Amino acid sequence: MPKKEKQGTVVSNKMDKTVVVKVASYDPHPKYKKIIESNKNYKAHDAQNECNEGDVVRIVESKPISGGKRWVVAEVVEKAR
Repeated sequence: MPKKEKQGTVVSNKMDKTVVVKVASYDPHPKYKKIIESNKNYKAHDAQNECNEGDVVRIVESKPISGGKRWVVAEVVEKAR
């Protein structure tokens, strides 16, 4: 089975070798069909500490790295200005 991939924005990089990535998903309301945005935060492993707040990154699932880390930063799609 292929590994899951998600794309989101870095919210925090205060931890060592870890970033918090906010991933948005858009789904219609079951009854009213209005598109609703829901956000979820993922902790991702950043081995070189290269990500900064505001960067758009692609994360890939991996085996558990620590208590709350199950994702790895695959690439920085867009650097923050």
